[in-house]
Amino acid sequence: MNTGGKSLSPKHRLSYQDVYPCPICRHGEISSLVLTEAFACNFCRHIFTADLEENTLRVEDSSQPLSWRWNGRHWQSIHREDFDLTLVIWIVGLALVVFPPTLVWFSYRSLPEPPLLFPLIWTVVTLIAHLVLVGWLLAEHYQFPLYIAGKIRLRTWMEHRESKT
Repeated sequence: MNTGGKSLSPKHRLSYQDVYPCPICRHGEISSLVLTEAFACNFCRHIFTADLEENTLRVEDSSQPLSWRWNGRHWQSIHREDFDLTLVIWIVGLALVVFPPTLVWFSYRSLPEPPLLFPLIWTVVTLIAHLVLVGWLLAEHYQFPLYIAGKIRLRTWMEHRESKT
């Protein structure tokens, strides 16, 4: 078997009988689902399909086509060359961060006798709010492990809190 130019020993090959760390949340473990040829994480609950010949894993319950290759010790991301979409996301994100605060600042500067502090504070708040919005959108798009783990912990905490009431 040849995987990316490297031959793997049988103990390093992906198998439905073994348990692996989750490549998305990196906190849970993935194991095979009963009567299927799929894996599921016990922490983030994502479902994966595996290509045992290529030693790869692909997430199935996400809008992003994320894939990883098992090297025997940990997962390596398989980068898909979707440069057009990535470039568009970054350009739109930059526009969302730069243009609204700039408009607020220009409107402040266009006043004949600009007030002292409020417009400046409003410009900074607009910039911070848009940075947070774009950061959240990028975290959702790229599915950063720290973000996913935090989201799952928040959901678990909320469910635990609701069950107490």
